[in-house]
Formats: sequence, C-alpha cells, structure tokens
Amino acid sequence: MHILIVEDEKPLSDEIKKYLEPEGFSCDEAYTGRIASDKLWANSYDVVLLDLGLPDYDGIDLLKEMITAKKDSAVIILSARSSLDDKIKGLDLGADDYLPKPFSLLELKSRILAVTRRKHGIKGNLIKINELDIDLDKRLVFCKEHQLPLTRKEYDILVFLVLNKNRVVTRLQISEHIWGDIIEENYNSNYIDVHIKNLRKKIADQSEADYLETIRGVGFRFNTVDF
Repeated sequence: MHILIVEDEKPLSDEIKKYLEPEGFSCDEAYTGRIASDKLWANSYDVVLLDLGLPDYDGIDLLKEMITAKKDSAVIILSARSSLDDKIKGLDLGADDYLPKPFSLLELKSRILAVTRRKHGIKGNLIKINELDIDLDKRLVFCKEHQLPLTRKEYDILVFLVLNKNRVVTRLQISEHIWGDIIEENYNSNYIDVHIKNLRKKIADQSEADYLETIRGVGFRFNTVDF
C-alpha cells in the first residue's frame, strides 16, 4: 500500500514512516505543501496522511487540489487543530477520517486499514474471493485452507490485484503501489513478472484455477470468474 505522509514535523513524519514500513506499507514523505502537491501530481497513493498546519500551505487547500484533480486517494487528516469547524470542513470536502494529535501509531494503522476497506467495499479484515481467504490484519493468504508461503512483495501484489479484481492493472501502477516513488525508465523491468510467476506457482500448488492473467504489453488482471 502506497502512502504519502504530509507532515511538517520531520521527527513525527519519520516516526510514522519507521513504524508503517515494517508493517507492509510503502511511504513517501512531504514536509511542505509544495512538495506534497508535486508528489500528488506525479504519483498515485492509496492513502494520504494530511497535516492541516503546513508552513507554506493550508492543508484544506491541498485537499481541495486533490478533489479538483480527481485523485482517488483516501485521506486521513492528522492535525493538532482542535476546531470542530476544521474537522467538519475537511470531512465535507471529502476526507475519509480525522485523527487529532497526539495519536498512537497503532490506532493510525487501524484507521488506514479501515479507510482502505471502506474504499474497496470490504467489511472486516477478511477478504474471501473464490478459493482464497486473505487476512488483511495478519497479512496471511489461504487457498483451500492451506496457507500460501508468500513473500512480503508477493502478498502486497496479490492484495493489490484482488482489490482491483477484474480490472487491468499496469506495471507502472503496481510499481507505484508496492515500491513507492519509481524511476520511470525502470518500471517495465521484469521483477514484477518474476513475482507474478512465483504467485502463480504457489497458488497452483493448491488450486487448478489460474486467477492471474497477463495482459501482454500492459499489465495483469485478477479474474474472479468461475473455473
């Protein structure tokens, strides 16, 4: 999951990133509104953690930019502002949640997972799709009740494809989602194909269904049709 942390307090931003990345999140940081704006235009994010009190920007204005640009990132406002008006304004504009400072990192993680589930219409922490059961909280995948021995990257790619089931996902989108900021000329590398190949093999060890379809020259699709 690709996250942008928009926070001018560098120690706090670094602490959030240091906590989230071992939990399976890919994090970019922006300490000013201008840097955040540039990153939002250049990249796709699943979740934006947005501080309202930026040194060069009002966080509300940055949220308005995202709405105008039709960015579909989920937004969690992180702010020391206690004003009810700020909270209501942010939520009315389209923010998905509001977490006042100070907050626990464990609660922040729970909020991130919750807004992601809502965004994709998922109830609870378990995704059941065909023969697969995916536990989002424990980051485990089962096929016919057999746990699949997935690496961290294989798990992340599979969940991303499942959340976008029956839709073609490009290699660029996978790279941004899993690895964060990318070097454009490298995004078409075959490292994604290697992970997909390993995923297919591990699923095939438990199932005859081939859920992962390669769309030549474009990307991949997780199909949910019956086999």
